[in-house]
Amino acid sequence: MSRRQISRRGFLKAVGAGVVFLGAGPATAAVSARSTPRKPNVIFILVDDLGWADVGCNGSRFYETPNIDKLAAEGMRFTDAYAACAVCSPTRAAIMTGRYPARLGVTDWIRSRFQGGKIPDDKRNPTEYVGGSKQKLLCPPNALWMELDEVTIAEALKPAGYVSCHIGKWHLGADDWYPDRQGFDFNIGGCDYGQPPTYFDPYERKGQGDISTLPPRKTGEYLTDREADEAVRFIRNHRDRPFFLNLAHYAVHTPIEAKPEIVAKYQAKTPTQQKNATYAAMVESVDDAVGRIMATLEELDLAQNTVIFFTGDNGGLLPITNNAPLRSGKGYPYEGGIREPLIVRWPGVVRAASVSSEPVTSVDYFPTICEITGAAAPTDREIDGVSLVGHLRSNGTAPLDRKSLFWHFPHYRGSDVVPYSVVRVGDWKLIKRYEGSEFELFNLKNDLSEKADLSDAMPEKVRELSSELQGWLDRTHAKLPVPNPAYESIGKQ
Repeated sequence: MSRRQISRRGFLKAVGAGVVFLGAGPATAAVSARSTPRKPNVIFILVDDLGWADVGCNGSRFYETPNIDKLAAEGMRFTDAYAACAVCSPTRAAIMTGRYPARLGVTDWIRSRFQGGKIPDDKRNPTEYVGGSKQKLLCPPNALWMELDEVTIAEALKPAGYVSCHIGKWHLGADDWYPDRQGFDFNIGGCDYGQPPTYFDPYERKGQGDISTLPPRKTGEYLTDREADEAVRFIRNHRDRPFFLNLAHYAVHTPIEAKPEIVAKYQAKTPTQQKNATYAAMVESVDDAVGRIMATLEELDLAQNTVIFFTGDNGGLLPITNNAPLRSGKGYPYEGGIREPLIVRWPGVVRAASVSSEPVTSVDYFPTICEITGAAAPTDREIDGVSLVGHLRSNGTAPLDRKSLFWHFPHYRGSDVVPYSVVRVGDWKLIKRYEGSEFELFNLKNDLSEKADLSDAMPEKVRELSSELQGWLDRTHAKLPVPNPAYESIGKQ
């Protein structure tokens, strides 16, 4: 990818000491001379727990998403887009840095303080392996935050003259690791929570508290509407300079709560395999937010110079939604747990209503945004993603210079998920488990629903993909589960 590259130290040196205030009106200080073409704005819309089949353009006939569908009609829709993990925090870290969760040590969702995620006095992420006596394996500890040494999209764009704003769910660490400590000029609603206390103002629940970075303003106001309002305000206030908006909706994560009048609409609708009226109403509120942003860009004559990404952080949660034809859902290594909607709207570059079947994943957004904006990427670390710019410019015909995609989840989850790693090469997908039956092999072209495990019938393909996966685990220094001595001693008694 053709772009300038500098180290993190270079980023921090280049940032300078300027301070921008959200309510201060249009900011113009960083705008180049009027004769110079303005750099494109970037809006990244991330929906929490949104399933691949939860939008109309991907086949939903129960949820109504006209604005998201319009976004697809004006841009490129990816059929084989993936989250970097089947749960949220690792994917969010991968999006922000362009690096696989295995490199970052963020391989499971981060526990908030109200969930027991106590910040150590020495402010060092845990290193001791964890596991109970009933588990065969000890698992690597998950991080309590994404380290400040990582370079985020906001940090990369700052020296290029961008003002940046995070709105909504962050879930990458507590106070010292909030978005404003990771390069964002504004943080509206981002904290250590993985879910909101409630979706209605004042956004407070006993035992969890309130969203400290989102002061209440109107009792009963719906959180997704508030996020949209804050997004519109940021766009209006910074229309005269390049901006990066990271709109990370708390929706459609639990608690499943929505505006009663919209719930009633879906209660009166004939259900399909998707039938949860409250969840459907939450999806509609997200769609309304997309519509408000698109309308604001048109009103301010910014639409033609703004690139919009729309995607999710992991598969839809069962049984609240239904991800069919994909198998399973959030937390699982099957397609329903990791495949995501992805739409990229880039006027004048991406052909309207184009469709790509190229496999892409969360780590690709960082280098893509760097190339779109002309921003530098760090040279002192491995960036795992590849830029999608050439692919986007070719209307989806130019293949990416990449052979494989990878996932690594070295943890237990619930009663039926054991530690696993995954590799996809072409149409082939191998799931490796560290407990129980070791491998599952699927051909996604012939078996999108992953019904036919071919591992016994094709041992050579298993060996080939297992070798590919192991090489990646070694290169990324991925932490693997180890035998649990306490479990073994119980078994011998």
